[in-house]
Amino acid sequence: MKILITGGAGFIGSALIRYLIAETNHEVINLDKLTYAGNLASVEEAASSPRYCFEKADICNRPELERVFQTHQPDAVMHLAAESHVDRSIDGPSAFIETNIIGTYTLLDVVKSYWQALPLERKEGFRFHHISTDEVYGDLPHPSEHRQGKLPMFTEKTAYKPSSPYSASKASSDHLVTAWARTYGLPTLITNCSNNYGPYHFPEKLIPLVILNAINGKPIPVYGLGDQIRDWLYVKDHARALLTVVESGKAGETYNIGGHNEKTNLDVVETICDLLDTLRPQSTPYREQITFVKDRPGHDRRYAIDASKIEKELGWRPQETFQSGIEKTVRWYLNNQEWVEAIQSGEYRQWVEKQYGEQ
Repeated sequence: MKILITGGAGFIGSALIRYLIAETNHEVINLDKLTYAGNLASVEEAASSPRYCFEKADICNRPELERVFQTHQPDAVMHLAAESHVDRSIDGPSAFIETNIIGTYTLLDVVKSYWQALPLERKEGFRFHHISTDEVYGDLPHPSEHRQGKLPMFTEKTAYKPSSPYSASKASSDHLVTAWARTYGLPTLITNCSNNYGPYHFPEKLIPLVILNAINGKPIPVYGLGDQIRDWLYVKDHARALLTVVESGKAGETYNIGGHNEKTNLDVVETICDLLDTLRPQSTPYREQITFVKDRPGHDRRYAIDASKIEKELGWRPQETFQSGIEKTVRWYLNNQEWVEAIQSGEYRQWVEKQYGEQ
């Protein structure tokens, strides 16, 4: 297939592109606006392939989207372009409304027109795959509050109850995709994933932030008591799942993707600290740098994905345990400081502005 990937310079999008180019014969068009979290260095190993090309474009820009579709004639769209950092959504929600809602609407409308004009055989095979998050479901009972019976998990039938401007904007985009499928017959797929981690994760996110603050001798901030629970999914496992869905998923269906790794935030931080004690020892244990800070407003208590549908129907399961995945992640950050430094110093942003103009 020729697959158009929006947000392909982001964390999950770049992992998907690296996987597609390295391990499949699919062609990839990477469409990305290159905002603060988009980094072409994350797809550098794929960029030399004749099956890869890059288009700098904003999903809110209809003429640019129409040009890209007419030029490249994709067989599928995998839509990952989104503002995704919860803290940023609390401080400035407007960018999340613009990109995640208006951008998804614009993309859907362009895709609908493109799909309707395809020859019948290509029309039947076309797929629009929208990549979303488990945060649209709100949160689940915490073990400290749920004393009897099995703890519930998110399924594909769980009602939406978003808590933050970020998750509300993603819930809105999910509903738009569902509406375009029902009203216009667009062959869509939706996946809702748990927290991703792995190489090339933007430094402000929890796991890279902990690693980088630890090795630079800075306090390691933990919200509240650190007892919030997340299900952690290694990003390459997620890339495999996304490909499985776009190749084999049933149009109109939703699939939840989880890592089977429920951990409290404090467990995650302490695991990283203990790994660093072994991989880069210092005079004092890294745990001594942990600092508890005021909790985030509206902080969800627990997320947990029931991934039985994708396992039973499509045969996907995660290959990494949390222990194996987190060790690979810590080692990657220790061995790729130049990638981090280019972001933190502003060097990469200066290169983007020189190449493509100021954002």
